[in-house]
Amino acid sequence: MQEATIWGIHGGKTGDADSLFLDKKCVAIGWSKIGDLSKLSPDRQAFKAAVASSYPNKKPGAIANNAGQLFRFVHAIHVGDLVVYPSKRDKQIHIGRIEGGYRYDPSLEESYPNLRRVKWLKTLPRASFSQGALYEIGSAMSLFQVGTFTEEFRAAVEGKIAPPPATTDETVGFLAEEIEQTTRDFVLKALSQELKGHPLAEFVGHLLNTMGYRTRVSPEGPDGGIDIIAHKDELGFEPPIIKVQVKSSDGNTGDPVVSALYGKVGPNEHGLLVTLGSFTNQAASFAKSKSNLRLIDGTELVTLILAHYEELDSRYKGILPLKRVYVPESIADQQAE
Repeated sequence: MQEATIWGIHGGKTGDADSLFLDKKCVAIGWSKIGDLSKLSPDRQAFKAAVASSYPNKKPGAIANNAGQLFRFVHAIHVGDLVVYPSKRDKQIHIGRIEGGYRYDPSLEESYPNLRRVKWLKTLPRASFSQGALYEIGSAMSLFQVGTFTEEFRAAVEGKIAPPPATTDETVGFLAEEIEQTTRDFVLKALSQELKGHPLAEFVGHLLNTMGYRTRVSPEGPDGGIDIIAHKDELGFEPPIIKVQVKSSDGNTGDPVVSALYGKVGPNEHGLLVTLGSFTNQAASFAKSKSNLRLIDGTELVTLILAHYEELDSRYKGILPLKRVYVPESIADQQAE
């Protein structure tokens, strides 16, 4: 017999559906403008169309993501599946079993009209679970399938779970690396979607400002291959003068582009090429042979953004909303210091 699928669910950013979940013994999701989801054709395209129609300001990526969650709630979750709910109100982990099919009932909670009946089986403190398991159920999505730590949650239902040690180097490393990679992926995706073309050059100019440079950003339109002139002095006469080209492509930038920029760099000047993507081996080799040429790929650009994030203008913080968090330091990191 196939084991029940385990789903994770959240009750809103501030836990506003907590009483609905626990007191009314159900799990629910929002997107209330769409109405009764059972009236939609049982295919993902129909759900995408419903989301796009009801929420016209959503971007294509968000539409696909939202539609996928709605479709799974109606058609992928089955009676007998397990659901894990990390409550933001009581700070406990609640594990239940789905006991009913989908139903639409806005009378219980108008913002969460899409319901499934659930029987809560276990309520455990967060300290009962490993950091990896807690991180997995901390997904940014409202509804998601638990995959990596399923056995840990099954053991919890059966009463076999033992409190994990306060620190395990493997789990700490997993947690920290996952958080960092997720943050880096988010920053690059946001830059690619929100600051394509000339707006990215303006952002890089602002980033250079936070690093102590004065900048002149070329107006939008033909720029002769130079997007930004950066310098340290007020008037921009004293060397070094830095000529910057910015590429918003997330692909590979090759040697011809790098060589073309370098051809515009005069004596006592420096060249800087910034891209959201990466550079070919030939381009990197060419840059290494030139002491006054520097390449910054997407990975290094994110590193600079994170280092100077607090100094960024509020409009860019709005595009890149980040929150400082602390994670346990692994034993290996402690020993390396």
